[in-house]
Amino acid sequence: MALFEIVAATLFVSLLSLLGIVFFFFDKKRVEALMMPLVGFSTGAILGAAFFDLLPESIGAVGAPGALAAAFVGVICAFVMEKVVHLHHHHHIDHEGEHKHPLGMLTMAGDAFHNFFDGVAISAGFIAGMPVGITTTVAVIFHEIPHEIGNYSLLLYSGYERKAALRFNFLTGLSAVAGGVLFYFFAAQVKGLEAWALAFTAGTFIYIAAADLFPELHKEKDVRGSLLQLACVLIGAALILAISHFMAA
Repeated sequence: MALFEIVAATLFVSLLSLLGIVFFFFDKKRVEALMMPLVGFSTGAILGAAFFDLLPESIGAVGAPGALAAAFVGVICAFVMEKVVHLHHHHHIDHEGEHKHPLGMLTMAGDAFHNFFDGVAISAGFIAGMPVGITTTVAVIFHEIPHEIGNYSLLLYSGYERKAALRFNFLTGLSAVAGGVLFYFFAAQVKGLEAWALAFTAGTFIYIAAADLFPELHKEKDVRGSLLQLACVLIGAALILAISHFMAA
């Protein structure tokens, strides 16, 4: 039964890669105006998932020292993966000048890798139980909305036409399904692997919030806009907490 839930959830997450279609209907300024509240909500959702669901579930299974160590490894791995992407990004910008297609290819490769591990996180959640699977999926969904729109805009910047960018973004999104299914069968061979994967995922979520999302939120200098962001962060975290308690009841 868990396999069906994993495939359904990861396929839905993959379909979010088609959100770039909003560029067909809205101008860039309107999309950017919607992005900041979404980033705030996403920040709260993934932090809520990490602290209210994933870490407690992992601690209950393997103990606090093991879970926190796995979360630490998740933070470091997320840092290393992002550092590699940034190093290659700057290398291509420095050596390719105005030829932007290498950036597009790098964006797709990095997104496929990112989505693969989103699939692993969702799979680990559903293996641990329906409540954890749902809250992990919700956190991934709200993180992926601004992420996929950003990736689509990068592909446009790299010289791809709108339809081609949408198609390639969807293909990279399907790596979430591959990650979910592969982890499901691998976890069947290693008892308790999902508990370690949940803590690792919590670490990557914490890194994403601290290193990527909060810096984006700090770009807002208006007091009212900042208060709106804070409200969105708290609403995102509260939603995850509410879902977790509702599903556990």
